[in-house]
Amino acid sequence: MIPPDTHLQIGSLLFEGLDQIDLTGPFEVLSRVPNSTYRVYAPSLDPVRDVRGLRILPDATLAEAPRLDVLHVPGGQGQEALMRDAAVLGWIRDQAAGAGHVLSVCTGALLLGAAGLLVGRRATTYWNAVHLLPFFGAEPVDERVVIDRDADGRTWVFAAGVTAGIDGALRLAAALRGDEAAQAIQLGMQYAPSRPSTAARPGRPRRPSWRGRGRPPPTSPLGARPPPGRSRPNAASGLPNPRPSPDDAQAGARRYRSAAPTR
Repeated sequence: MIPPDTHLQIGSLLFEGLDQIDLTGPFEVLSRVPNSTYRVYAPSLDPVRDVRGLRILPDATLAEAPRLDVLHVPGGQGQEALMRDAAVLGWIRDQAAGAGHVLSVCTGALLLGAAGLLVGRRATTYWNAVHLLPFFGAEPVDERVVIDRDADGRTWVFAAGVTAGIDGALRLAAALRGDEAAQAIQLGMQYAPSRPSTAARPGRPRRPSWRGRGRPPPTSPLGARPPPGRSRPNAASGLPNPRPSPDDAQAGARRYRSAAPTR
């Protein structure tokens, strides 16, 4: 936890074709972190459209961003166009080097990979892109939120797809300001989701959870006990997991272009 009197600079990357909830889900959390400034940064001040057409305006350009304490990288189909954008990848790399905490959501993890930041890390991403993580030297983990830490204390929070960004941001808020602050944010958002079905878990039988079993218990990334049998430590997903080397990020970027998913 960071001392509460330390002001935090929190910034999110904005780009054309992102999935807005990869941005706005964590925004709901991170914009409420006590004693912090939250801003959205983009290559230019032009409005962008998310993958469904929602118009979003940045607060400032990448060049105008201060040294961030927390970097948030969302995903979405527009991520594809940035995988060889030297300016954006360089900005991500530079900001991550100075940040104490980095959050990726969905295929934002692949942007971290293209920037060479996934080698040797445990990570997750959108379910149909998890198989791409080893191309960048990462160990894929089959969890909704995965936390990895450097020896120097930098924290990396990887959220799986789309709505998982809210869970990841709440875990991040707890790391920044403590469990009580994060729980207060969660209460303010009234975030206690009850799954209407099991369809959100690929490979699982799809059945509604409201039929014949009463109201399903709410799940929570903070403070609430998960349903029986759902609590388990992070574990490798069983996907290919080569031993990473410093060249994996570059080699993975080349292989990525022939194996990239369609969301």
